[in-house]
Amino acid sequence: MTPERYQRLRAVLDRRQPDLTVITDNVHKGRNLSAIVRTADAAGIAEMHAVIDDKDYKAFRGTAMGSHSWVAVRRHRDIAALITGLQGDGYQVLAAHLDADSVDYRQPDYTRPTAILLGAEKRGVSAEACALADAHITIPMMGMVQSYNVSVAAGIILSEAQYQRDQQGLYDRPRLDEQTYRQTLFEWAHPQVRDFCRENGLDYPALREQDGEIAEPAQWYKRIREG
Repeated sequence: MTPERYQRLRAVLDRRQPDLTVITDNVHKGRNLSAIVRTADAAGIAEMHAVIDDKDYKAFRGTAMGSHSWVAVRRHRDIAALITGLQGDGYQVLAAHLDADSVDYRQPDYTRPTAILLGAEKRGVSAEACALADAHITIPMMGMVQSYNVSVAAGIILSEAQYQRDQQGLYDRPRLDEQTYRQTLFEWAHPQVRDFCRENGLDYPALREQDGEIAEPAQWYKRIREG
């Protein structure tokens, strides 16, 4: 752990947005999901949600391990339960879907707690999810094609969300709760110790505030050896 890397990790965590997320509705291509995860990281998203079957999720995890290091991808089976749960927590759910009621993607207020709902390229967002969403948004198209690739659409919409939040100063101060912040910082800084603790049901050791190293490591390892 170099001082530069430790400060970089802290700077990224300081800009994480706990009330901005993405939902993917059966986006099954691993490369598209991986690209969305990378875009979510760039926009400061800490956690996103994927409704996907077992086979496609396993394939996705096999190709997206680097992205998984920075953005938590929560897997779900029931799109309705996911959407209504987020709405119950105060989120507006914006479905990327073209219909008569759709509004320009730049119109909503993304400084509110927001979940952006994206569907697979051919099928789009499911009818069930569209019916539950608070609003439908669309990206104006000037050419012959009817839609962008889903990962490109995610980048365009998240760029607007990031812009609005940046204008309101939401990236200027840490917004994660302290427990989540410290847990994530440890997991990013010490992935091997993280995995050891998870495998053995151990609490994470404390970190030194000044450099991110484990506080009193010799004593901690001694306690582990002693059981």
